[in-house]
Amino acid sequence: MEPPPEQLPSTEAAVTAIRDIAREFELTVRVSDDIGADRSARRTAAGAFAVTDEDGSLPHEAHAGLSGSPAVEVELYSEGDAKIIVEGVEFHDLPRDVVPDFLRSVYGGAAHVKGRFFPPGYWLVVPLPGGRALKELVLSGPVLSPWLSRSVR
Repeated sequence: MEPPPEQLPSTEAAVTAIRDIAREFELTVRVSDDIGADRSARRTAAGAFAVTDEDGSLPHEAHAGLSGSPAVEVELYSEGDAKIIVEGVEFHDLPRDVVPDFLRSVYGGAAHVKGRFFPPGYWLVVPLPGGRALKELVLSGPVLSPWLSRSVR
């Protein structure tokens, strides 16, 4: 039986998980935080000059960049979703809870690129526990980055 997915109730919990994975794979991580409705990218409904949301909560967003190959950036939003960019390939609207498994798949060597002759194109495939896989079209044209090229199957 497979363990339940990691629950990340807050942006800070997700940042902690990212730091743990960086230690696990001997990477450096840089994190910047945006705290407050006046600094959060998606909090336009809070009103002008408001720091908290209508319910009194303090929204927290973060951006994390992981060193090494592949180049990975993670944007965590206070609504519970995330965007992960791997070598320029963007995975939008991911649940925050998949971030640790996603990063382990990428840095653990399970993520790979699938190419097709017709229609032509490459897809970055990131397997997750439970048989799920996330995939996104690689829009870099005919030239892939060195990491993407090494990952073609």
